[in-house]
This record gives sequence, structure tokens and C-alpha cells, in this order.
Amino acid sequence: MTRTEAYLALNLLPQVGPVRVRKLLRHFGSPERILTAKSSEILQVEGFGLAQAESIAGWETQIDLGGELQKIRDRELTILTQEDELYPPLLREIHDPPVVLYVWGNLTKRDHNALGVVGSRHATHYGLSATKKLSFQIAYAGYAVISGLARGIDTAAHEAALAAKGRTIAILGSGIGKLYPPENMALAERIAQNGAVISEYPVDRIADKQTFPYRNRVVAGWSCGLIVVEAPLRSGSLITAQQATEQGRTVYAVPGPIDKPTSAGCNRLIQQGAKLIMDGADVLDDLMTLFPTAPSAPKVEEPRPVVSLTLEEEILYNAIGTEEAHINDITTASGLTVATVSSTLMRLEMKRLIRALPGRRYVRLV
Repeated sequence: MTRTEAYLALNLLPQVGPVRVRKLLRHFGSPERILTAKSSEILQVEGFGLAQAESIAGWETQIDLGGELQKIRDRELTILTQEDELYPPLLREIHDPPVVLYVWGNLTKRDHNALGVVGSRHATHYGLSATKKLSFQIAYAGYAVISGLARGIDTAAHEAALAAKGRTIAILGSGIGKLYPPENMALAERIAQNGAVISEYPVDRIADKQTFPYRNRVVAGWSCGLIVVEAPLRSGSLITAQQATEQGRTVYAVPGPIDKPTSAGCNRLIQQGAKLIMDGADVLDDLMTLFPTAPSAPKVEEPRPVVSLTLEEEILYNAIGTEEAHINDITTASGLTVATVSSTLMRLEMKRLIRALPGRRYVRLV
């Protein structure tokens, strides 16, 4: 048995976990020695009862190590332990670092220089736009963007990093063989080609309510700073922010309208001391203070496409503004007739200058 296989076996054992593995390593010195220990020896370690000691001593009857190794080979995954050079150094320092990391894709030392981006699964247009802007700038500046591959903000963060031709890391709350959400499989494949999809769970572990918050500690612990883009008051992103604070990481938050519940969590974080940011440069300038060798962020402008507009289209485009607007407000601001507004909005959509939102609301795309 190799040392990596021994760590993998410990990770597969139920009711052991990273903290207990660390205690065992301090006592026995190596993962191989732990697996050869008798239950009476394990009972001498603080925090271990008879059931746990017998489970570890009889590990070969508790897990299917050979089967797990075959799944890893079939999927061409890599296993990292805390002893490996590519294991993120900041993650190694947290209270309960993963015993092993399953890696789909390729990690580099460059990925140690990373920023976490998290937020609501039910993101608004504002949240998605802010995420794309920030993540693009951060990735373009050379930082890896780390998120959880969830719907909403996470998805937008990964896609923006890929658009910037940068590195991005997806941390799963499931095994790689049971990727969640399943509709993000195509995105995960792209990430694996330009970064890595990571899990600490066995290949076929299904996500549940416990794995997601446990996953969040990895997002926070891997990163040198955590950006919360959009979150209501009851959000897993706020748990991630709390974990980041406990781990000594800087928390950044994007402010939002005070009358929008979707931004209440971020606004509260700012009240509690998170750093308010409006641009990727805000984060990178702060990191330059903390780490003088950090790269600076370019200003990324998204110019309005050069398209030909009629007079009505120009009036209506200007009437919409940069915030979500109801069709009634657009009509009033433009001074055009209802019929003209309806037909002109459709033409602006076809030219990809605006987007229709639920509730007969519209917003500019550029």
C-alpha cells in the first residue's frame, strides 16, 4: 500500500474525518501505521471511543479501497494529500483541512494564488453582472477564481474566469462521479481543461445538506480573500464568509440596493466590517497592501456594440437606463406610444442591447 492509498483509506472511513485523522497522525506518525494499529492502541488517542477504534482497526471490512481506486483510474483523477507540493498551502493551515483532494483536471502552483467568489443560487441580473465583471478582472489579473459550481453566482464566476482565459477551480459538495447540479456537467468539463474540479468526497458520494456547508470551508480556506457578490440574510454564502473570517481571510462584499432582500446579506456583511468593493481593482489594490507582489487588475471596459439605431431605438435605449425598469416606467420616460415601445423593445432585444426580465421589466446588457 502506498502512502497516498493509506490516506485515501482513512478518508473513506465513516465517522473519522479530518480532525480525527490529524490526531491519529500526531500519535502514530504516518497513515500506514494508523491502519496497522490495534483498537487498544487507538483507544489511547484522545477523542476515540470503542466503536471508532474497532472501525479503524478493522478498516479492510469497512471500505472498498480497491473499488475506489478503480473508479479513480477510470475517471483519470489525481489524488492529492497534505504532503503533496500542489496541495494549497493556505488550505493546509485551517482547523480541518481535507485529508485528500480528488482532482479532475490539473492544478498548478499558480492556483495557490486564488480568490473565492460566492453568492446566491437565485441571482438577479445585478448580481450576475457584478459577478461576471469582478471574476473576469480577477482571472485576467492572474488569480485563480474559486467557487462551488452551484447555480447562479458560482456558475457566473466560473464562466467569467474562463472567458478571461484565466484559471478557475470548482469545489464540489459531492463526489466527482455524482456532480451537482447535473446541468453544469458541460461547464465542469471546460473547467477541468482550464483549471480543476475538486472534491474531498469519494467518487460516488451524493450531495446532501451537510456536504455543502462543509464544502464551503474549502472555498474559504483555499482563498487569500473571499468575495460575496449577492446574498440574502439567510444564505450559505454568509456561512462561507463567517468561515473565511474565522480562518483569517479578508471578506469583500458587493453593496446592493437597501430595498432588495437579495442584497441584504452583503449589506449586513459590510456593516459588520467586510470591505466594500465595486471593481476588481478594489480587491487587488487591497491585496497589494497585504502582499506587495500581487498583480494589479486591468480596467475591463465592455463597450457598447457598434450597431445602427433608429431614433426610437436610441430614445428607448436611453430611457431604460442601467437599472431594471418596468415597461410602464420606460414608456413614461421615453414619451413614445405604448405600441411603439413594444415593437422597439423587441428590436432592441434582437440587437442584444437589452434583456427582458420577468414581470415585464427590462435591463440594458451593455
